[in-house]
Amino acid sequence: MSTKAEAPAVCNSCNAVIQGKIITALNKKWHPEHFVCNTCRKPIDSAKFHQHDGGVHCVPCFTQHHSPRCHGCGEPITDRVIQALGVSWHAHHFVCGGCRKELGGGGFMEQAGRPYCSPCYADKFAARCKGCANPIVDKAIIALDAKWHRECFTCLKCRNPVTDATFSVMDNKPVCGKCA
Repeated sequence: MSTKAEAPAVCNSCNAVIQGKIITALNKKWHPEHFVCNTCRKPIDSAKFHQHDGGVHCVPCFTQHHSPRCHGCGEPITDRVIQALGVSWHAHHFVCGGCRKELGGGGFMEQAGRPYCSPCYADKFAARCKGCANPIVDKAIIALDAKWHRECFTCLKCRNPVTDATFSVMDNKPVCGKCA
């Protein structure tokens, strides 16, 4: 048991002794009316507040003035933030520019500042195969002023893949060395 008297609580704002209710926050003590939001200057009466640039802010002021804004809707983001294409997004607003599916944690492709899922990007922007007209999303053969899937670059006569570096051409289609 200590015989030493405890020092009275002193308000961090006004330096006066606090009688009655005491707010303890940030390892300091305050009169309830002196622990105020740096933005709206109203007392912070809940246990939730934010620190920013050396000051304290009530939750509504922090959200309105310091939370990142969603590039999709312009509103403050108070939960999960997606950082992509140099801006912040709500998860439900970071969607494919084609099918509008949420891109959340998955990969995406960018075209003209808009995100696209891989299938939509391929469908809208990938080179098309001269043989089948489908998008080419992997390696391509470039021949006869066009791009081809490896499996679509086939001999006009025998329909086998043309794998030799040299081949003949008939009706702007490849012909393998055996059929030439």
